[in-house]
Amino acid sequence: MTLAAAAPAEAQDVEILAFGDSLTAGYGLPRGQGFVPQLEDSLRRNGVRARVIDAGVSGDTTAAGRARLGWTLNGLKRKPDLAIVALGGNDMLRALPARQTRENMDAIVAELRKRDIPVLVAGMLAAPNMGPQYGAEFNRIFPDLATRYDAAFYPFFLANVAGNRRLNLPDGVHPNFEGIKKMVSGILPTVMKALKR
Repeated sequence: MTLAAAAPAEAQDVEILAFGDSLTAGYGLPRGQGFVPQLEDSLRRNGVRARVIDAGVSGDTTAAGRARLGWTLNGLKRKPDLAIVALGGNDMLRALPARQTRENMDAIVAELRKRDIPVLVAGMLAAPNMGPQYGAEFNRIFPDLATRYDAAFYPFFLANVAGNRRLNLPDGVHPNFEGIKKMVSGILPTVMKALKR
């Protein structure tokens, strides 16, 4: 028997797919400072040997995410242990009908569940200037989906970051390094809990 055969198989890293837009893609930040590397680093510091896959495309609407989901999943080496779905912000900024956002998000989460991939829905909230009716319709999408598909749920991806100048790039929309750090520390307990489900 060779030494290699006698050695115990090394524990496989946990794989997490971060499927989103500029918020997961690290828009405007130097390499290594975006959501994906910060989440991976934070998980590892908390004892989770994780590999977070960056499937964020800046500017993506839920329709664009829905269109690329199949080939994104087919291009992976193995099935992820968790998919974080963080889309919807661009739909809201473009005032796209909430009904369309709901349909697209539903299709994305349904496809992931069909492939037996656990899902964490990272919620988005409509900006106040979108008006109360739009806000009510849009904001309900994410908790409704999490309930329908028995997915893990984080209510607001930009919690304690949105609207805070100190935590955003000069455009006022995209988080800076410190903003991403706050996003990661906010969602981390939900990610860890979702991995144990």
